[in-house]
Amino acid sequence: MIKQYRLTLLSATAITLLSLLPMPEVPSLADTPLFDKWVHFVMYGWLSVVMRCEQMHMHKRSMAPYKGMLNSLIIPTLLGGVLELCQSYLTTCRSGDWWDLLADAIGACLGTILGIAIYYIRYKRRSAH
Repeated sequence: MIKQYRLTLLSATAITLLSLLPMPEVPSLADTPLFDKWVHFVMYGWLSVVMRCEQMHMHKRSMAPYKGMLNSLIIPTLLGGVLELCQSYLTTCRSGDWWDLLADAIGACLGTILGIAIYYIRYKRRSAH
């Protein structure tokens, strides 16, 4: 499983580290409205895209487009929830935020849809030729 989902595991590890380690303040970015929410949206969207593409690539013959879709929605959202709780209760340098979790979930939803589209554009079109 580790070999099959290398990029997913690497992305999840990077998100975990970025979420729990202290980050330096960047004054110019800190003033951008909802910057933190956009970061969460992109990180978890990326994780879902990667997860969905790897799932569909590994199971291309036996997998209908909707099969396994919940995995790429639920797993990133659960990871986001667990990390928000860890930020709240286990770190002194970060704080958990329910709005961040919402941004994580929205990113995971759109990432799953984008992952399906990328798979079909890249792999199905290639196999048709």
